[in-house]
Amino acid sequence: MLTVALAALRTRWTTLIGTFVALALGVGLIATMGLGLASTFDAPVREPQRFAASRVVVMGDDTLTVPVRRGTSTAQVSQRLAHPHPVDSELLSDLRKLGPVTLAGRRATGSGGPDAVGVDTPVADVRRVVGDRAQVLTGDDRRRADPATEQDAEALLTVNALLGTAAGITAFVSVFVVASTFAFAVALRRREFGLLRTAGATPGQLRRLLLTEAAVVGTLASAAGCVLGRWGAPHLAHLLVDGGAAPSWFTIRPMAWPLHAAFWTGPAVALAGVWAASRRAGRTGPAEALREADVDTGVLPPVRRLLGFALLAGAAFLMTKSLVTDASGLLKRKTYTTQPMVLITAAALLAPLLVRPLTRLLRLPGATGMLVRANTAASLRRTAAVAAPVLITVALAGSVLGSAMTVSQSKAAEAREHTRADLVVTGEDLRGSAARPVPGATLSASASTAVFVREEDTALIRSQARAVDDAKTLAAVERLPVVAGDLRDLDDRSIVVNEEWEQHTVGATVRVWLGDGRPVSLRIAAVLAVGTGDNGAYVTAANAPTAPVDRIDVRLAPGADRAAVTAALRDTGGTVRPTDQWLAATHPRTSPQTRLGLIVVLGIALVYTALALANTLLMAGSVRSAELNALRLAGATRPQVLGVVAGETLFAVGLGAVLGMAVTAVNLAGLGAALATLSAPVTVTVQWPVVGATAGACAVVAVAAAMAPKAVRHG
Repeated sequence: MLTVALAALRTRWTTLIGTFVALALGVGLIATMGLGLASTFDAPVREPQRFAASRVVVMGDDTLTVPVRRGTSTAQVSQRLAHPHPVDSELLSDLRKLGPVTLAGRRATGSGGPDAVGVDTPVADVRRVVGDRAQVLTGDDRRRADPATEQDAEALLTVNALLGTAAGITAFVSVFVVASTFAFAVALRRREFGLLRTAGATPGQLRRLLLTEAAVVGTLASAAGCVLGRWGAPHLAHLLVDGGAAPSWFTIRPMAWPLHAAFWTGPAVALAGVWAASRRAGRTGPAEALREADVDTGVLPPVRRLLGFALLAGAAFLMTKSLVTDASGLLKRKTYTTQPMVLITAAALLAPLLVRPLTRLLRLPGATGMLVRANTAASLRRTAAVAAPVLITVALAGSVLGSAMTVSQSKAAEAREHTRADLVVTGEDLRGSAARPVPGATLSASASTAVFVREEDTALIRSQARAVDDAKTLAAVERLPVVAGDLRDLDDRSIVVNEEWEQHTVGATVRVWLGDGRPVSLRIAAVLAVGTGDNGAYVTAANAPTAPVDRIDVRLAPGADRAAVTAALRDTGGTVRPTDQWLAATHPRTSPQTRLGLIVVLGIALVYTALALANTLLMAGSVRSAELNALRLAGATRPQVLGVVAGETLFAVGLGAVLGMAVTAVNLAGLGAALATLSAPVTVTVQWPVVGATAGACAVVAVAAAMAPKAVRHG
């Protein structure tokens, strides 16, 4: 069987060249993403910078550790404090008795003391003096005192999420394209399989022939893809660093397991893609060798129809379940990037059902229009094979980009709805002058903090919070989405939470840990709607004494002199901006990291679509000589033949675009419903320029590939 498969590959290499390129590209991308992911897991240990010259570093406690339930036992879970403890003056005095103390680049902690100090004393003596009052760091652990450590960790987490999503998209699209290509290739070879059956080949032998071909192509493509991946990974690292998504020191580390995983993905994808086509080839009868008709029949067997409707029902179930149980989950990038895949697959499986009904609705003038309609209705497999990659690209462009923009604009609209402020003052520490009254204005000063709550005794949840000076001025300046209670009831013994908290009943007592780690029990004064996720908790300044005021919301009194108020506010040392300018700066349309992620995902889909379209249409054109010659003999001119081919191609591209927009509409409708469920502004956005450009690019590639074969050019 291997000999026959190799002979078939030598004869039909043009049929499988597109599949080889698609697989090689897929394996290359997976190898690239895998090497990038592995480099985030095993990042190099960087030398301490801030206290590089100190043998020992003493740093205030910066984590909160709480026991949680894990099955029948308990485990310690830690979260980073919003306000790390300083090295207090008493401890600093004791350390100075041991030897020289270094205050390298002192970082503010909000309470006046340094966050960390370097000590050139034997570590045993330092531990004896410090005890449990602070942390003692040695060796590489001294880097925890560097300001960049936490930023680097967050950046690596962003890179990890980006590359994981891109790898998932790559795997999905490659299987999708390879399966579609193999299915169409098998359909074109039905007469060849009929001859083999006439010569005595069994259905099992035909299946093994196709599976062997796929294994050979997959193995060769995997080898080429691994070479491509090793070349592309360093370029990807440079792209991530230049785009600000990764730390400046991020590089690809040489590791073997990502290449092994990528290599074996190639044959697995090839075999998975050809499996259904091989089953269909095994059912080919000897009579297929004598067939001359090109009308496709049986293109939607019961199994495909059942699977298509099952996936359609599954997509509806997943969206409904998310809306009922966790609507906020639909707003997460990982969800709105991956969830459309189920609906895309369902639409692709059921696409042949729509071809003939749509051709009956199509009204094109003249003989060319009649032939376009007739050929499209007769060639369902070709039409579906062209529509499938267009569907996936348009659907991803519309759903992913539209969802990202919808969430961003909803967040901005929500922030705009929640404030009555005319001016906003921002800065790192406005506490010194925040309390000064300004004639003609109401000022609400607040500080960024956090609270921690243990929910169901199994998880320690960190919730962003604002610490406000006065609840009454907060209620006057802000328009928060209160669903229960009253903001003005907030005092030093209470808290404002949102509906996402496990306990959110007004008057109930909830035990929390404050931003500096202190445990307190607070009464719930008011409850906010969940919204887009930015509606955090509120406490008073007494419950965040070390948090520096970083924002002052200002509401002007009727008739107040805006210029005079603005001049007075500049004394705070902060930046004074009108509310609209502040919103534009703090709620951008998309972040650079999000844009980079979207470019990667859409770029992968578009490249695969171009390959699939070119491969499918080149294969189709290579076997249309008899059909096109018959048209010429019937009196069709060369422009008319080219018009028929172009019309059929554009119809198939249009079908894929329509299905892609339908998938987009369903996904964005689900996102809009989630926003409405969360009491957030619904600002559904479709990126028409991007979707239109994507569909246009597909049309150009498809028509160019359809016109390329010799049978078409000289038909």
